[in-house]
Amino acid sequence: QVQLVESGGGLVQAGGSLRLSCAASGRTFSSYAMGWFRQAPGKEREFVAAISWSGGSIYYADSVKGRFTISRDNAKNTVYLQMNSLKPGDTAEYYCAARRRALSDQSVYYDNWGQGTQVTVSS
Repeated sequence: QVQLVESGGGLVQAGGSLRLSCAASGRTFSSYAMGWFRQAPGKEREFVAAISWSGGSIYYADSVKGRFTISRDNAKNTVYLQMNSLKPGDTAEYYCAARRRALSDQSVYYDNWGQGTQVTVSS
């Protein structure tokens, strides 16, 4: 098991940037694939980005490709989501998640979740 804590959310104008961080506890962080998901009010949770344990494989949702960048620092037990060119449609609660296997874009396959951080993009 790994405990996850997100930070870095906030209110930003359209076109702006934010960087989310997800700090993980435990000594086995480097063995976990990590994902970012988001959920807007009244909508289902959706995949945003995922990164393999080594960082060698990365997936993005089409809606964020070219604007968001996922990365990880295994020495710091942290995964990041750099979000640029933000749009009002990006407004949501953002969650990081971990799984001890290959990365996935399916939330059902992730065993560990953070509490979320709110991102609000104003027009």
